[in-house]
Amino acid sequence: MADWISDGPVLLSFEAGVATLTLNRPEAANGMNIALMQALHGAILRCHREPGVRVVHLRGAGRNFCAGGDVRQFAAMGEGLGDFLREVTAWLQMAIGALIRLDAVVVTEVQGFAAGGGGLGLVCASDIVIAGEGAKFMAGATRVGMAPDGGASVILPHLVGFRRAAEIVLSNRAVPAEEAERIGLVTRMVPDADLAAEARATAALYAQGAPLAQSAAKRLLWNALDVERCLPEEARTVAGLSSTADSREGLAAVIEKRAPRFTGR
Repeated sequence: MADWISDGPVLLSFEAGVATLTLNRPEAANGMNIALMQALHGAILRCHREPGVRVVHLRGAGRNFCAGGDVRQFAAMGEGLGDFLREVTAWLQMAIGALIRLDAVVVTEVQGFAAGGGGLGLVCASDIVIAGEGAKFMAGATRVGMAPDGGASVILPHLVGFRRAAEIVLSNRAVPAEEAERIGLVTRMVPDADLAAEARATAALYAQGAPLAQSAAKRLLWNALDVERCLPEEARTVAGLSSTADSREGLAAVIEKRAPRFTGR
């Protein structure tokens, strides 16, 4: 196995047509700060450049796939959060766009939480998603006074239908893996003990497929959703809401583990 990126917030290795891309901040539930998002974008571009990559196996180190944005870093920005999140959202959307445009099939392995624009956004932008039975999926945005990002506002309704997407986004409830499989948010659910092996086997299966045909089919499917046309409006909305008092209150409430007190300002 070749180690293309062996250290840092994102790891990348390659073997037998499969590039394994690992989010590597397990101590922070793979929460996305700018360093991780920049590294993620760079790793995806590396996969674009390597003609031997037929599958990207996306995973998260530790107990959780990705718990979303790094809320402590966000809260530390204070009234400068709006400007900061413009940069954060730009990096996340570049990574999401690069993932969707990959010729390679993206097989994502989910354990624990997949939340926020980072976690749920990456799940939505994947081609095949294998979830452990203990996995949970959460939009997370409105609980901190923000709107969904990472392309989730665009892709989620296509996956699960408008009514279910609206309920998932507005309620911010955790969707269990069994339900996620039933409504089409994930491809299939497997026992937690079998998750890593099943994801590797699935990646290996697609690596044996016809690469040109798989790439063309993937492109046609994603083109039908026209995701990237909608991303600028998503980014403007997130940046605008992040400048509000409600967003700062929401972030503080998450950190302090209490109910938020929103005032509509």
